[in-house]
Amino acid sequence: MNRTWKSSLFVVVAAGTTLALMSASQEPKAAVPQDAKATPQVPVMVTPDDVKWVDAPPKFPAGLKMAVMSGDSSKAEMFTLRLKAPANYKIPPHFHSTAEHITIVSGTMHVAIGDTFDAAKCKALPAGSYGVIPAKTHHFAYIKEETVMQVSGMGPFDLNWVNPADDPTLKAGEKK
Repeated sequence: MNRTWKSSLFVVVAAGTTLALMSASQEPKAAVPQDAKATPQVPVMVTPDDVKWVDAPPKFPAGLKMAVMSGDSSKAEMFTLRLKAPANYKIPPHFHSTAEHITIVSGTMHVAIGDTFDAAKCKALPAGSYGVIPAKTHHFAYIKEETVMQVSGMGPFDLNWVNPADDPTLKAGEKK
């Protein structure tokens, strides 16, 4: 009797699983989301023509453009952003609460670790370079020519200035 019950349960579970798989395979496949944000179940494939550049949030120095490639950097999930910095762009010493994975797509980014901006300490990362900056590591960068970087990591992603006076969202003389 016990063996018959187990066999019956197996048949019911197997049938249910098969029906679920069959109905799922007949559903239409999702297209690449228009806003390039996706859950892990939705493929994201972005061509250069699909990239939608917008001004980066005001927390960043003016002039930086940003495009969301996947995910939501404000949530506890994986994300990928593209950043386009103009020539002569400077990013003062700052840190993030989570690790930052950087790939240089075009141009060159000059970056160093530390609390005080010193261009002489920077390492040039030309197109094709990759780096990981661990969470809470103070770092800074500058750009001589227009440069596109791809940043990915686990959100929520934040930007914290080592020197609060570098925060462009504060008015001159205002303290946080």
